[in-house]
Amino acid sequence: MYAIVEIAGQQFKVAKDQKVFVHRLEEKEGSKVSFDKVLLMNDGKVTIGAPVIKDAVVTAKVLKHLKGDKVIVFKKKRRKGFKKKNGHRQFLSEIQIDGISVKAPAKKAAAKKDEAKAEKAPAAKKEAAAKKPAAKKETKAPAKAAPKAAAKKTAAKKPAAKKESPKK
Repeated sequence: MYAIVEIAGQQFKVAKDQKVFVHRLEEKEGSKVSFDKVLLMNDGKVTIGAPVIKDAVVTAKVLKHLKGDKVIVFKKKRRKGFKKKNGHRQFLSEIQIDGISVKAPAKKAAAKKDEAKAEKAPAAKKEAAAKKPAAKKETKAPAKAAPKAAAKKTAAKKPAAKKESPKK
């Protein structure tokens, strides 16, 4: 079983108990993380997300934070005397994949409770509004129209007609 998951803006093909180096994560070493942007799963049959698979989760454990190998960037322009040398070490996190799973859909009982709460909430708001005295509405004067200075500026920018000089 494997999955293609998006972690920190990059896509990785992961399987259970696999170790992966990813861009530095904010979690502490030893903590558990879960990634819900699963793009593809293969558990005997291939499931492709559009763009992600709903309720699919990849869980992992952060093993350690480290720096990657040094990368040298050297720029040179021949015969110009231009040379520039730069180095870079990427911050990485090593994670170990604990499992790939699809969450069970929410139970019907929980959904019914949420619906009941939603129905009670609007009724309570209506009762509260009926108890309060009507507040005076303040009316604001309409905003004054901006002067037509923009039209004058465009007229001033037009070039004057050129006068033709008589040929000799």
